[in-house]
Amino acid sequence: MPPQFDLKNPDLYQDEGCHRVFAHLRAHDPVYWNPEADGAGFWAVTRYDDVLAVSKNPELFSSARAQGGHRIFDELDVGDPSLDASMISMDPPEHAAYRRMVTPGFTPQRIAQMEARVRARVTEILDRIQGEREVEFIATVAAELPIQVLAELFGVPQEDRAKLFEWSNAVIGEDDPELRSSHAYIEACYKEMALYSLHLWQKRLQEPGDDLISMLAHAKVGGEPMSMQRYLSTFILLVVAGNETTRNSISGGVLALSQNAEQRRLLAQRPDLIANAVPEIVRYVSPVLHMRRTATADTELGGKTIRAGDKIVVWYASANRDESHFQDADRFDVTRGNASDQLGFGIGQHFCLGSRLAELQLRVMFEELLRRFPTLHAEGPVRRVRTNFLNSIKEMRVVLTPAASRAAA
Repeated sequence: MPPQFDLKNPDLYQDEGCHRVFAHLRAHDPVYWNPEADGAGFWAVTRYDDVLAVSKNPELFSSARAQGGHRIFDELDVGDPSLDASMISMDPPEHAAYRRMVTPGFTPQRIAQMEARVRARVTEILDRIQGEREVEFIATVAAELPIQVLAELFGVPQEDRAKLFEWSNAVIGEDDPELRSSHAYIEACYKEMALYSLHLWQKRLQEPGDDLISMLAHAKVGGEPMSMQRYLSTFILLVVAGNETTRNSISGGVLALSQNAEQRRLLAQRPDLIANAVPEIVRYVSPVLHMRRTATADTELGGKTIRAGDKIVVWYASANRDESHFQDADRFDVTRGNASDQLGFGIGQHFCLGSRLAELQLRVMFEELLRRFPTLHAEGPVRRVRTNFLNSIKEMRVVLTPAASRAAA
């Protein structure tokens, strides 16, 4: 009897053992039926080409909330019924209409104009830890940059970033008892988010700016403004998407460099390679582990018969390690020639809107980190968020400067 795996189990992702499971599935059962104790089961798609095929065919593989949405669980069964779908749980053409509302915030020209401010933020963050031998890296560095940038995108005071960070953790931490301490706590977080976002909406209607909230408040679809329920869903999406992928890539990248010291030395000596290292970090880390789709008609994928209504889960973490697409795929290689083929930001119509901004933050962060701390490395156990959705490190101690170097200084 073939081995049985439960890819829904969040404990599978508490270390890197999940990659052994994905490798087995790619080799022996690339479109794998995963039973669920609390659901109908789902098809796990693990090969690069199959993930690409599903992601680029929204007519056959739907993201719509009415079909179940973008998570393994059905959004209508688990989510807040008062919320409407955000763009991540829409199909074309509706998805494109809502995506256009905030696209002006992520144009290449606008992102290029942000580089000096991003570098200033990184400089200030690293100034705080200069002289320290060891720091808890997530809270002091990895989480700080993206949440500061998110506050700027929203046009809100930097003092508000602690709340944005807390709300983001609460939204994504449904399987982590430390992040979701009680049902009452989660309800309080959602209530705070609703009141905060409503205040911003009303303020931007009266005093519009060039921030994302102003774009949402003044945009129209079919001549009508966005509903308050849909606005709140979109606000929550931006809070999570605006910092999780970048935070996870920064922390995962430092861990990868720690585990591959020769690659860290190469980047420290050749900072011109950092631009190519960024997509390799995203490929290797896969900050978002999966997305879900729902079949709208009977079809076939990887030799398996998919029925209309079946759940399909595409595993970016597996596709990014597919040996048929990436040579020596388990090796972290900052000189990799096709690193930009990575699917860590998704692909198709749901390709991450802020991917270029995330890449900018990653490039600047690693340029400055390795310039100041060329021997930095993680030390001791790494604690991860208990989740099957994100590759998210919760706590990681990082040694910045060896004791001998500090004594000499």
